[in-house]
Amino acid sequence: MTPLSMRLPINMLAQPDEITCGPTCLHSMYRYWGDDQTLAAVIDRTGRLEHGGTLAVFLACDALRRGYRATIYTYNLMVFDPTWFVKPGVDIAERLRAQQAIKMDYRLQHATTGYLEFLERGGRLRLFDLTPSLIQSILRRKTPIITGVSSTYLYRIAREYGPDDVPDDIRGNPSGHFVVIAGYDRSKHEALVMDPYGANPYGSAEEHSTHEYSIGFDRLIGAILLGIVTHDANLLVIRPEPLQRGDGDE
Repeated sequence: MTPLSMRLPINMLAQPDEITCGPTCLHSMYRYWGDDQTLAAVIDRTGRLEHGGTLAVFLACDALRRGYRATIYTYNLMVFDPTWFVKPGVDIAERLRAQQAIKMDYRLQHATTGYLEFLERGGRLRLFDLTPSLIQSILRRKTPIITGVSSTYLYRIAREYGPDDVPDDIRGNPSGHFVVIAGYDRSKHEALVMDPYGANPYGSAEEHSTHEYSIGFDRLIGAILLGIVTHDANLLVIRPEPLQRGDGDE
């Protein structure tokens, strides 16, 4: 019987600056699995894009290099054509290389390089409908989820402009962010989110931590799908050993 609620014991630190939410989430995942390392070391290894931040695939590659198993549920149609997942026998790495040869967008080029390493190291890609049931099925296997979201949509804040990411509703562009999904409450139709951004508008010092809050699944799923604007839109599942059949991964 599916439990009405659950909560995984994630200990989230504050991200050191505006662009290290991804490695901070990855660091919390390592700590959850008993892998004690410093946040500074994770940040140094994962690197950052030319304009700041990172992508989920580079977090996944770091985990694969350390011997973890990694699965990405992707909703990023900027990188992946959905037919690659539904037609039998498609070599996704080959299709990525062909696409990389003709599309010169910087983020796409960089993401493709990451996905090619991800696949070479044994990472797995999935295209399933993004539903509360999918998220809950993964969490019930005691597996937290890193997800790239649109913080602009999640927080309902102004778009950001310039190198200092100044709020600007006219000139600004949508911003991306990483959080960890660590639980749910089916009766309230809410997910438990661990957020490394200390100034997020939902956390409260009176309720466990400024890094923890519950939010409706509809809002969260919308934010995940809109992560495509910043070249994410995915769920990243990391485990120290292979998932077994029925673990929400097949």
